[in-house]
Amino acid sequence: MLQAIDLTHSLSRKAYKKELLRAQLQLRQLAYQLYLSKRSMVVLYEGLDGAGKSSAIKRVTQQLDPRGYEVYTIGPPGEDEHTHHYLWRFWRCLIPPDKKQILIFNRSWYERVLEERVQGIHPRSVWRRAYREINEFERHLVDFGIIIAKFWLHISPEEQLRRFEARARAANKVWKRAHAIEGQRAQWERYEEAVEDMLLRTSTVPAPWTIIESNDKYYARVKTVQTLVGLLTRELNYQPADLLKSFQVSTKSAGPKESISGVPDTTVGDHP
Repeated sequence: MLQAIDLTHSLSRKAYKKELLRAQLQLRQLAYQLYLSKRSMVVLYEGLDGAGKSSAIKRVTQQLDPRGYEVYTIGPPGEDEHTHHYLWRFWRCLIPPDKKQILIFNRSWYERVLEERVQGIHPRSVWRRAYREINEFERHLVDFGIIIAKFWLHISPEEQLRRFEARARAANKVWKRAHAIEGQRAQWERYEEAVEDMLLRTSTVPAPWTIIESNDKYYARVKTVQTLVGLLTRELNYQPADLLKSFQVSTKSAGPKESISGVPDTTVGDHP
């Protein structure tokens, strides 16, 4: 499956800035409709180190009202979490929609069938059982009215290596070197097998996976925001306006300080 993904998709910087802003402004309108409808959306980002999860999440939240979303960066479970079922700590993250409408996970409960599987932390019976547990968990969320979006950010091993080498030269990203990068690259085939099993076993009708071709970060960022716009448009039965046409917003200068979606506005400007 992963071998067949076309990783050559790309966007020019000019097209990226224009289409990203268009999608962000539409997402902002939909986030407000989500608030009015008293519903929540859970967004999961999974991908190997270097796939661009954090930068993609940044572009999703860039034009949103910060009062309406929460981002969780998931690391290894803490001591108290080891005394509970592994899904317990994620249940605790589910904030009511009157407080937060969009809950974003940078890594998630899928670590049980990805990292923990590949590293041999649990026996085969445990991580195989997790597929059923995860599907049931997500079904409970959907039955409760929660909208689920799941992204797998896919890159080639060559692109991953290029990004790791760029990190090593960047002083502001020195903290990222703490990850077990070389170990992950050495086990690339095992990770790929785990990812394919995960996609096949947990892509369901109510909670399907979307594979994001991520060799080009511009393309990946725009596709994730556009995918969320499409999902919320269908779920909420609301078509957001194209505010680039309505307001003639320039991507090179701050736009007009008008309320776009009925909530306090943020600056609309240049996006690196």
